[in-house]
Amino acid sequence: MYEASITSKYIKLVKIPVFMKHNKLVRDKIPEIIKQKGKTPITYIAKDDEFWIKLKEKLLEEVNEFVESENHEELADIMEIVYAICDHKKIDIKELELLRRMKAEERGAFKNKIILDETKG
Repeated sequence: MYEASITSKYIKLVKIPVFMKHNKLVRDKIPEIIKQKGKTPITYIAKDDEFWIKLKEKLLEEVNEFVESENHEELADIMEIVYAICDHKKIDIKELELLRRMKAEERGAFKNKIILDETKG
C-alpha cells in the first residue's frame, strides 16, 4: 500500500506497512510459515478458556469453508479441529469413534439419503 504526499512540484509515494488483524486460532507451524514469507507474526499462547472459544470459532470457520468450497482439504481441517477438541476436552478419539458407531447402529447413518419432510399426527 502506498500513500501519496505532494511537495512543491513533485508527488512522492511512500510505502506504508500493511497490518492484518486476525485474532484467530492457527495451526502450530503458521507463524514460521509467515516468517519464511518475510513478514512478522504477532502471536500469543491462549489460556484454556480462550482456547476453547477459539476452537469452536475455528470449527465453524472450517465448516463454512467446506460448505462453500466442497474441498476435501477443508474436511481434513475439520478433522484436525475435532482432534484438537478431543485433546482439549480429554476425549479419547477411539471412544468418540465408538460413540459414532453406536449412534449409527441405533439411529442409522446418512447412507440412505432420507429427507424428513414433515411429521403428522
